[in-house]
Amino acid sequence: QVQLVESGGGLVQAGGSLRLSCAASGRTVSDRAMGWFRQAPGKEREFVAALRWSGSSTYYADSVKGRFTISRDNAKNTLFLQMNSLKPEDTAVYYCAADSPRQTYSTNLYRIPSTYDYWGQGTQVTVSS
Repeated sequence: QVQLVESGGGLVQAGGSLRLSCAASGRTVSDRAMGWFRQAPGKEREFVAALRWSGSSTYYADSVKGRFTISRDNAKNTLFLQMNSLKPEDTAVYYCAADSPRQTYSTNLYRIPSTYDYWGQGTQVTVSS
């Protein structure tokens, strides 16, 4: 079992930055694909960013490309999401997710919530205009 705990959310003005963290415990996540998703009130959960377990391939939603950066620190068993130039439409609860070990997929599957087996409880990000 993998437990994921997100932190780093908060209230920020438009144009500001936040860095989300997702601390994993129970198992290493260095050999797992991991992703960030978000869900705004009344909307479905949507893909934000993901990275493969091997290599350095990363994937981003078009809406965040160039503003957000996903990364991991394997020594700390932690996933990060650096969010810059935040916009009011980025307001949502942000969730991190982890896959089963050593799974590789076509690019589109990293964008689908059902690909991932473990989820955190989420952290609220609110961007004021």
